[in-house]
Amino acid sequence: MKRSHIRIPLCFNRKWVIPLSLISTISLILLLTTNQGHHKSPPSFPKSEASASTASLLKPPELPRLAYLLSGTRGDGRRLKRLLQAAYHPRNYYLLHLDLGASAAERLELARDVKSEAVVGEFGNVMVVGKANLVTYKGPTMVALTLHAVAILLKKAKWDWFINLSSEDYPLMPQDDLLHIFSYLPRDLNFLEHTSNIGWKEIQRARPIIIDPGLYHSQKSGVFWAKEKRSMPSSFKLFMGSSWVVLTRPFLEFCVWGWDNLPRTLLMYYTNILSSPEGYFHTIVCNHKDFQNTTVNHDLHYIRWDNPPQLHPMNLTLEHFNDMVQSGAPFARKFEKDDPVLDKIDKELLRRPDGRFTPGAWCAKYWGVEKDHCVLHGSPHVVKPSVSSKRLETLIVKLIDSENFRTKQCK
Repeated sequence: MKRSHIRIPLCFNRKWVIPLSLISTISLILLLTTNQGHHKSPPSFPKSEASASTASLLKPPELPRLAYLLSGTRGDGRRLKRLLQAAYHPRNYYLLHLDLGASAAERLELARDVKSEAVVGEFGNVMVVGKANLVTYKGPTMVALTLHAVAILLKKAKWDWFINLSSEDYPLMPQDDLLHIFSYLPRDLNFLEHTSNIGWKEIQRARPIIIDPGLYHSQKSGVFWAKEKRSMPSSFKLFMGSSWVVLTRPFLEFCVWGWDNLPRTLLMYYTNILSSPEGYFHTIVCNHKDFQNTTVNHDLHYIRWDNPPQLHPMNLTLEHFNDMVQSGAPFARKFEKDDPVLDKIDKELLRRPDGRFTPGAWCAKYWGVEKDHCVLHGSPHVVKPSVSSKRLETLIVKLIDSENFRTKQCK
């Protein structure tokens, strides 16, 4: 007999897990990000107003909503489903994309698998792209995919931060922890690793001119190289970093709607630049006075590189597990398909049963081996942070400390 889904109230008082060390830095960040692009003395408030402001910080703030792009290619359907289950929360929104390298059958199977999840059907917060984009390795089509996904998510839902993950990524903590810590952050902080000291990337990324056939044809192939080289731009400064970002809705609205010419100018420039996801958003955010003081120089990923660094990060395995945990990062990459370390993350960090969603305050109870998971639902507006939230808090406090925050912004 199929059990009906029942909503039950969950009472969890977050005041006992308020990240006090994080709160102690929030007033500083609020001042640093006020009047973005300008350096003015902080305003003075009457004592009563200051006391009211402090008291409001001690109350659990409203939880944010996150919007995810989960992307993959041929053979990644099962990996995307597992990633969705690991990173799922009813408050968030998810857009799943298998590029044209995947078959129509694989794309349809992914859509059916998602639709078959009763929880997803109830909350209606997962979408699967039916008309896929062609994504060329090293080409600008990944930027095109990301902007397309952002445009869909902007149209469909209200959210606070956008996060892009590939099938090679995996979360290191439940969404309850991420939502809990992010609820104490100003909603205008953009997390992306960035620098203008691009070193060897000037010769191998910025100066070469490429043509991505994926912009013109439906068949996947490599990029074409022009014989000519370009000079470095003079009207804007190039910034580069990681392709993995956590970006705010206001900034992405600016990128998509572009109420001044900068996003369009840089979109044309990065159409012919190699590995454009490593610089497109970074260059926009750091060249506009309204956003350049909102950056946190970290991509919130644990990534391990060879020494000297190669073009790709190392595959993470069981031997890296403790370092991953201690990093405090909410995500890590890259993982081989079905690597045993993913099972260890599921068991010890996410507490996720095989083939089911990561539990949290919203998921009150699993019921045996029934297909319908989380038979009893709690409120999606309540979270139950785990010990992982303390590790994330430590990382965030370090990143927004006065000695790190301003000195590492768009330099």
